Amino acid sequence: EVQLVESGGGLVQPGGSLRLSCAASGFPFSVNAMTWLRRTPRKGLEWVAAINSRGDSTNYQDSVKGRFTISRDNAKNMLYLQMNTLTPEDTAIYYCAKGRYPGDYWGQGTQVTVSS
Repeated sequence: EVQLVESGGGLVQPGGSLRLSCAASGFPFSVNAMTWLRRTPRKGLEWVAAINSRGDSTNYQDSVKGRFTISRDNAKNMLYLQMNTLTPEDTAIYYCAKGRYPGDYWGQGTQVTVSS
């Protein structure tokens, strides 16, 4: 059974940082691309970032380029999203997904709230 479990969300002030983690199991993690998505009431579902199976190629939505970094540890079956210089517009539920957007399996999501 495919399982994706996100963690690391929370409340942070504008300009702050958070690191999201996603623990993957039930599939061959190291041969799958992975994606971070987010959902907001205003914009709906957005693609945030993607990484290839080896971790040597990444892509980002324009609004997060230079602020967010996607990475993975294939030895630990872990996916990460380092988020810096957060703004209120980054407030969303963040999901990790197996494969390229929109992904064929998602985790339950972790809430990120950026507010003073």
